[in-house]
Amino acid sequence: MIGVTRMLSNCARKQGRGPTRRALAVLALAGAGAMAGALPAAAQTPLKFTLDWVFQGPTSPFLVALDKGYYKAEGLDVTMDPGQGSAGAVQRVATGAYDIGFADVNSLIEYNAKNAGKEILCVFMAYDFPPFGVHALKKSGITKPTDLAGKKLGAPVFDASFRLFPAFAKKNGIDAASVQHVNLTPQLREQSLVQGTVDFISGHYFSSILDLKARGVKPEDVVSFNYSDYKMDVYGNGIIVSPALAAKPEAVTGFLRATAKAWREVAANPAIGIAAAKKRDPLIDEKLEAERLDMSLRLNVLTPFVKANGMGDVDPARFARSVKDVAEAFGLPSAPEPDKVFTGKFLPPKADRMLAP
Repeated sequence: MIGVTRMLSNCARKQGRGPTRRALAVLALAGAGAMAGALPAAAQTPLKFTLDWVFQGPTSPFLVALDKGYYKAEGLDVTMDPGQGSAGAVQRVATGAYDIGFADVNSLIEYNAKNAGKEILCVFMAYDFPPFGVHALKKSGITKPTDLAGKKLGAPVFDASFRLFPAFAKKNGIDAASVQHVNLTPQLREQSLVQGTVDFISGHYFSSILDLKARGVKPEDVVSFNYSDYKMDVYGNGIIVSPALAAKPEAVTGFLRATAKAWREVAANPAIGIAAAKKRDPLIDEKLEAERLDMSLRLNVLTPFVKANGMGDVDPARFARSVKDVAEAFGLPSAPEPDKVFTGKFLPPKADRMLAP
């Protein structure tokens, strides 16, 4: 800008007169350009996002939204980290270490019941049917839920299925106190079952079955008790937000809109999800993750309710029942009000949340 002004002044002196109208116009345009170049780019809202688990096929839509710039298009600068279990993800958001996360809504029910006035909200239900369950090998002789009494359960302490095991036990006549818990890291869970150091394990169905398969165990040699098949009509994982982020509705809705867009694309073309997961973790087995993603879409995401109503919302009556059931099974003093656990007020329009059947 200074250089342009000096140039025009010199030109005017040589001609013995002031700047011409054309020169003044050039000066104005140059000044405007210089000022525009000095202005900062549109501000992006920084968001720290935590997954419940490692980078895998089922959570690849978040990576797709990140890689394709869908979050940035909504004015969000998102950083994304893996997790070590749903309860841990809830704690990360509750402490303010993360703004937003992906976690089991049942862990959220327990947290909110114990922290009245500090509730964390679920704003988008991803798994309409839960993937929770416990798994044993047929050679163990375990054939029904009551056979689990007195056995060793291998599980990470933050695992959602482990956290819900007392509820499953109560619903199915199992003395939970008789079950010995062996604390395992996620990496050792399935291997410990194969080696026989534990009798059964807890975990998402699409995780444990395929991780056992990767270790040479045939699916037909596994006995699975999926909680949804045994009197537990609960929901699964959803997107949760901190109270501070809930006070920024445009940012929350923008995140959900970008995520729904990516989930819609992954449901239509799962290969892009696997490519995104592979980019983040080059060591993943692409074939295995494709199978895992297919399982989660078929069993947990693309349910009749979601096909009719779009992803992200809940059935109010069913959700209210699930909150009461989980509170009772956890032995909580009282169940939180459903609207203290889930809200649909941040959801983008239904048309933006419809997935391919």
